[in-house]
Amino acid sequence: MKKLLLFLGFIAIVASGFSQDFYQVSTKSTKAKVPSTLWGLFFEDINRAADGGVYAEMVENRSFDFPKPLTAWSTWPSPQLRDGIFMVVNQIATNAANPKYMQVDLRARDTVGLINTGFDEGMSFKKGLPYNLTLRYRQQTPGIHVRIFLFSGNNKILARTEMTPDNDAKDWHSQEVSITPIDTATRGKLLVIFEGSGKLDVDRISLFPSDTWKNRKGGLRADLVQKLADLKPGFLRFPGGCIVEGNQLVHRYQWKHTIGPLENREMVQSIWADDVPDRQTPDYMESFGLGFYEYFQLAEDIGAAPLPIINVGMSCQFDAAEVVPINELEPFITDALDLIEFANGSTSTYWGKKRAELGHPAPFNLKLLGIGNENWGPQYAERLKLFTDRIKAKYPEIRLINATGYSRNIPVFTYMDSVLRARKADIIDEHFYDTPKWFMDNANRYDSYDRKGPKIFVGEYAAQSDRIGSMKNVNNLLTALSEACFMTGIERNADVVDMASYAPLFAHVTGWQWTPNLIWFDNSTSYNTPNYYVQQLFSLNRGTDVVPLTKDGKAICGQDSCWASAVVDKNTRELVIKMVNMSSKPKARQIRLTNTTAAGEASWISLANGSTGIMNSITNPDNIKPDTKTITANGKEVSFTAAPFSFNVIKVKLK
Repeated sequence: MKKLLLFLGFIAIVASGFSQDFYQVSTKSTKAKVPSTLWGLFFEDINRAADGGVYAEMVENRSFDFPKPLTAWSTWPSPQLRDGIFMVVNQIATNAANPKYMQVDLRARDTVGLINTGFDEGMSFKKGLPYNLTLRYRQQTPGIHVRIFLFSGNNKILARTEMTPDNDAKDWHSQEVSITPIDTATRGKLLVIFEGSGKLDVDRISLFPSDTWKNRKGGLRADLVQKLADLKPGFLRFPGGCIVEGNQLVHRYQWKHTIGPLENREMVQSIWADDVPDRQTPDYMESFGLGFYEYFQLAEDIGAAPLPIINVGMSCQFDAAEVVPINELEPFITDALDLIEFANGSTSTYWGKKRAELGHPAPFNLKLLGIGNENWGPQYAERLKLFTDRIKAKYPEIRLINATGYSRNIPVFTYMDSVLRARKADIIDEHFYDTPKWFMDNANRYDSYDRKGPKIFVGEYAAQSDRIGSMKNVNNLLTALSEACFMTGIERNADVVDMASYAPLFAHVTGWQWTPNLIWFDNSTSYNTPNYYVQQLFSLNRGTDVVPLTKDGKAICGQDSCWASAVVDKNTRELVIKMVNMSSKPKARQIRLTNTTAAGEASWISLANGSTGIMNSITNPDNIKPDTKTITANGKEVSFTAAPFSFNVIKVKLK
């Protein structure tokens, strides 16, 4: 009898265990449509994301406009070779947008040069790839000849070419020459030699690889943009972030200063130059070579809806916290209205014509606009209302995104959330930087949100393994999986959450100010983090409709250390299950289908490793990446066993 009871007890335990392994999904009970914008990107020029990153210019301080005009430059053959030969001319009184240039004055058949070391760790060159060097100059006294050299880090000459400035170039003139290295090298530099006798004004020395994104001259780094395109994002939020506000209003982002000829784009010091005490980068400037036209173009290239953020008449509230008086806001509001015209206006309008002149006669189809970044308080609410009223009066079709400050569950957030809900705002922006546990525990955050209230934009989020900005705050599997848990909650609540984007997007491995980040790069290569793959797997498997996936009638949100959600794609006739196993043990799961039948085969994509601390790096970029296999999906059931600490995507073809 005792043995029988033990046996029956064992059977009961086993049966009980198997009963917990079933998930139920109904493909006919649509909970919500999946917005095309649900998974997107947030681009901010932090961590060298633009200059020294996506913007492929290789010469730092190409126009000598930095506060210290010879930053990143040295003279040759002697570092002290300045007076009477190299002279920085400051013309700020007559040309604030382009205040400085270098005058080269050779009086007696001299041979001198300028060396540029590029951004951070030096220039990277590829064997056999042509590079385009552009010299913008003005002749004062003809007679100077120019020679150009590319050097490796150990001073090996990789390439050389020559240029003879046009003797008739009495006004500013640009001249280009191609130069091709004979070998691949890192930590390289550029040497521009001036020889002869004469006087030449040099405004810009620029060097770009020829293999830019879509082969556009003066364009973007193809490898980095390809990583964005591979995410198939629903939107691109730009240009920030705190740079929209600036540490002072004089350093705020002004979109009109970022379009048109490069020499008309007024450089400013980035808020990230000195905003992080442990990572001071005084040479962090914004050249705006990547400006608003290029951002719109980038969004179009990668199939993302453009989402520009504009200044609301406030500087960063963590810095100077300056505000523009209410009665002086008109230029700021006008900038917002003009931006919409620039993006969408016909070529008969002033700003629509400007867009066409830049090369894009067709509208950019702007539908979203952010008013302010991480702003808060009555001062923001007051200014926001003025912007909202004016924009809605002229462009009621534009959906406006409103800020709630920098965090959640604090008086700042509570105040703004109540104000915005009372105003029936279009979209409310929420930001989350917290521990992996917080993201796991809050996957149900949006379950209780008002279904008839404003839509939500999770504009910035990332799990933190340590404090922000610490070298120990890394992109490991644990942070990626915890974000996946949270994202199942976003997906389940796609009737409330319209948009979400990880932040920050890019970081240079030696030029960063913030950790963690989605994509890391150096001057020649880049790698995807586990967090990147989580974002990609959600985005590439977005689906069209959210359907209920339950266990014992409840959403799967932490029971048995698992989180899950489901969508169907009516275009491909697929059911897509996303499941996170946060346990150290494998989890056998059986998905029971109702109202539909599997076609006999399923694709199983898994991101997994026995160690939650595993990371990718420049030297080991593929330590962890998704693995795909095919499994059987017969009739009404699909079975699989999720590995410990894994994110799983099951794609089931339906009959």
